[in-house]
Amino acid sequence: MKLSRPVLTIAFALLGSAAALAGDKDEIRIGQTLPYSGPASGFGIIGRAQEAYFEKINAEGGINGRKIKFISLDDAYSPPKTVEQTRKLVEQEEVLLTFGSLGTATNNAVHRYLNSKKVPQLFVLSGATKWADPKNFRWTMPGMASYQSEGIVYAKHILQTKPDAKIAILSQNDDFGRDYVAGFKLGLGDKAATMIVSEATYETSAPTISSQLATLKASGANVMFGVVLGKFTSQMIKGVAEINWKPDLFFVPTSASSISFLEPAGLDNAVGLISSSNQKDTLDAQWANDPAVKEYFAFMKRYLPNADLSNSNYAAGYHYANLMVKVLEACKDDFSRENIMKQAASLREVPLPLLLPGITVTTAADDYLPFQQLRLRRFDGKSWVGFGEILDDR
Repeated sequence: MKLSRPVLTIAFALLGSAAALAGDKDEIRIGQTLPYSGPASGFGIIGRAQEAYFEKINAEGGINGRKIKFISLDDAYSPPKTVEQTRKLVEQEEVLLTFGSLGTATNNAVHRYLNSKKVPQLFVLSGATKWADPKNFRWTMPGMASYQSEGIVYAKHILQTKPDAKIAILSQNDDFGRDYVAGFKLGLGDKAATMIVSEATYETSAPTISSQLATLKASGANVMFGVVLGKFTSQMIKGVAEINWKPDLFFVPTSASSISFLEPAGLDNAVGLISSSNQKDTLDAQWANDPAVKEYFAFMKRYLPNADLSNSNYAAGYHYANLMVKVLEACKDDFSRENIMKQAASLREVPLPLLLPGITVTTAADDYLPFQQLRLRRFDGKSWVGFGEILDDR
């Protein structure tokens, strides 16, 4: 019996749709949105490094015989643009998953959409606690140590080294600031009520934070925790020095620890500042002969020969691409979205080249936080120097 042309057309269309849903058997399609333009365009370098790393993996034979097709689109750090580009990735490019997209507001704009479509939203580059909620959003997983985890670690250090501390807190009045402060208070436990003697907040639209600093100093606090970002990092460090306040312990979050934020305040004013990290600083002389760091520089020389190696965003991109590859390798020959999510939530003490010695990645179906260990570091006027034992958020 001959099929009519319309019936054949429908049959071929259905076959084509089925093939598209199944994906190319020789390809793993990964989507991403990053700010390649706009106010946060400096972070676009992360995607360039990842594109190069996946190119390296493909040149070595791919993942279990399949090549990675990496599609990274510009969202200009604008949530409406993130929605537009993510829909394009899912509905037109038919990606298996999204990976390493940057920002809290931008990822929040597509959080429900990706979960409703059952598309893995892996290793979100934001420390907001909300990304680790497997009960309500099982298709989303964070890629950074959470702001709460970091706050807990700082509190642990204070309890261990200065149990009689009088603590002042300055925080940004948004989810970023609230997450850090919540973790910090959680880490202090019952002692938070007596140890914290003063708290102040600032709006991101504020021209200065000088009045808040004066109030905090007047409280008699001898420990300062500044949950600040960008220009407010510089203002806080310089402002504390200008009012001749010398707290015994002075903390800033990892996200505020870039030398580019310290320089406007005067590097001398930043001496003694404490932050944390879970990664090797590729520019630090102490890692110059580390095999993994040498391998990173060899990779950069071959695949991104014109890159500015002093920009730590390249190392960040390389670091997270390594993590993504670990998950894909664990998938064996089953690249269904269900299995990709299962493997991402089944990592057991996985080492990564640029993680500090003793720190590994562990996840579980009920615990989506991949990084829960940090090591404190102190600024010596030139660079950050690690000290003490590895601390976790438990």
